[in-house]
Amino acid sequence: MPVYSMTGYASAQHSTANTLPDSDSRNPAAAQLGLEIRSVNSRFLDLTFRLPEDLRQFEPVLRELIIGKLKRGKVEVRAAIETSNASGVPDASPKLLQRLNSAQDSIRAWLPQANPLSVADVLRICANEQSGSRDWSEAVLPLAEKVLKDLLEARQREGARLVTMLAERLAQLSALAAQATPLVPQLVEQQRQRFLERWKEAMALADGASLPEAAQDRALSEATAFAIRIDVAEEITRLNSHLDEIGRLLKKGGEVGKRLDFLIQELHREANTMGSKSTALELTHISVDMKVLIEQMREQVQNIE
Repeated sequence: MPVYSMTGYASAQHSTANTLPDSDSRNPAAAQLGLEIRSVNSRFLDLTFRLPEDLRQFEPVLRELIIGKLKRGKVEVRAAIETSNASGVPDASPKLLQRLNSAQDSIRAWLPQANPLSVADVLRICANEQSGSRDWSEAVLPLAEKVLKDLLEARQREGARLVTMLAERLAQLSALAAQATPLVPQLVEQQRQRFLERWKEAMALADGASLPEAAQDRALSEATAFAIRIDVAEEITRLNSHLDEIGRLLKKGGEVGKRLDFLIQELHREANTMGSKSTALELTHISVDMKVLIEQMREQVQNIE
């Protein structure tokens, strides 16, 4: 299955040119329905609809359609209706003009200070009347399906790009872990010997005598305990395990965003622990490089569905 990003955009238009009642048959009114869907990352599926009143009745159908295809993301659905005729100006039918004139006379009889209707006001009302007289029931759902299909394809393309980037970071992290692995036993032994030498020096300065066997055993025990505390072999093992799981999820695809986000947190935890336990500059540099790569992965994983 492909991996989908939560970021995407798609739009489409549906045009019609039917002669409306009371319009001049030589200038048939044309209308265009525009629909667009855009989405960004979100922890859950968050739908927002911005529809004109003429299309408000289709919101439940559109919501059901989107919920069936998308699982996560902040999704905004916008629709608009534009109406015009062959001349580019809405038709002002005599019946509508008569109604507007009658309404204006009634209003100004009660409100003498009211401003008269302008030409722009009349044309806007005519456009609203013409768009409201159309039945969009046969156009909305097919148009929404097309836009949603385009959105899914856009999210899939973006998801493929994210997978490529994450795979590159996984390879770099695996290389860093491979560099750190042979350093661990060397560093543990170095620290163990260094601790024992310092213990001998302290004992020699204390009484000038040779180190007793009991004290030597204690020093060896302390050095071993310290070596265990700085041993990062377990962290590297767990880090490699998380890297393998992330790679498996990317190949599997589907709804893997939340699982990947959790694994990225675990990667950061192991890299951070490695850095805090490190007593060698080489291992510290590796830990810092790992955390930089992991942070880059975290930013991208948050966009995966």
